[in-house]
Amino acid sequence: MKKEILFDGDFSHKAFRIWRVLNSNGWVSNVHPIHSNKNTPMNPPACHAISPVRVAVIQFDPQCGIDNHARNVAQGLAFAERAVAEGATLIVLPELCSTGYAYRGRAEAYALAEPVPEGPTVQLWEAFATKHGVYLAAGLAEREGTRLYDTAVLVGPEGYVGKYRKAHLWNAEKLWFCPGDLGFPVFETPIGRIGLMICWDVWFPEVPRLLALQGADIICSLNNWVWTPPPLFDEAGRCMASYLTMTAAHTNNVFIAAANRVGCDRGDRFLGCSLIAGTNGWPLGRVAGAEEDVILYADIDLVSARSAPIWNSLNDLPRDRRGDLYDAMLGYRNHPMMPR
Repeated sequence: MKKEILFDGDFSHKAFRIWRVLNSNGWVSNVHPIHSNKNTPMNPPACHAISPVRVAVIQFDPQCGIDNHARNVAQGLAFAERAVAEGATLIVLPELCSTGYAYRGRAEAYALAEPVPEGPTVQLWEAFATKHGVYLAAGLAEREGTRLYDTAVLVGPEGYVGKYRKAHLWNAEKLWFCPGDLGFPVFETPIGRIGLMICWDVWFPEVPRLLALQGADIICSLNNWVWTPPPLFDEAGRCMASYLTMTAAHTNNVFIAAANRVGCDRGDRFLGCSLIAGTNGWPLGRVAGAEEDVILYADIDLVSARSAPIWNSLNDLPRDRRGDLYDAMLGYRNHPMMPR
């Protein structure tokens, strides 16, 4: 563990020392009063996890079609069972992991969609989370009346927690789904505040910023990152979406758990590259390969994200934002700001 003093001096006639500690979650800063005995050595406090969470992101290959639906759900839950056996307490599955991605037409999309939360798939996910005492974020096609949405749901030990409907639709998604109409909710849970986003959303920096402004400790990013014109990967095997995820985590000082899929689905090919980014943006562990079914894990103190924005004695992200030049919430009014 690396320790570093950033400031040693006076604020309003009171002596303080600012420490920053580098651990597996990135830099964490702490301010401590200096006692009057100047000869007493100052040490940073022991790093005690307030909300220890083992995050798991699951990368696998669901296939589209009515005949594949039950297998997709069962396969996703089988991976989730493995994650639970390894101690995971927050598990993230990909976008549309119950239905597959490449619908042949609106009739098939409607046939695969179901209401949330009363539909059978969410009920299965809810039962799983309740049984194992974990949180699970997973993607499906939602039907509400005649409208379809590309939806992420969050379930936990207490049952159904909430949902997010994808705001930014990619390519043919616009032929099946309506744009999301719920804004960008953040869900308060016993382990911390959890935000959701889906795939193409990460290309819009407003999304992770608004989730962070509402106090999200972690963003669960559910994806179907699809192949686009080359180049697709750099020399390290990472795709652009990997770097966008890392950048969003870095610039907002939040954890991001990004689960993508792999394989081919009726001609559409997918990038893999799932990852868990720390509050400093760097991956906690490796970035998944482009063709492997895999579960990635990271052990984090979820609420440590609340101290992460303090980088040094003069800069922290919330304080340095220029609310005098632009609206503090970027014109967003669906949910209130939550200071971290």
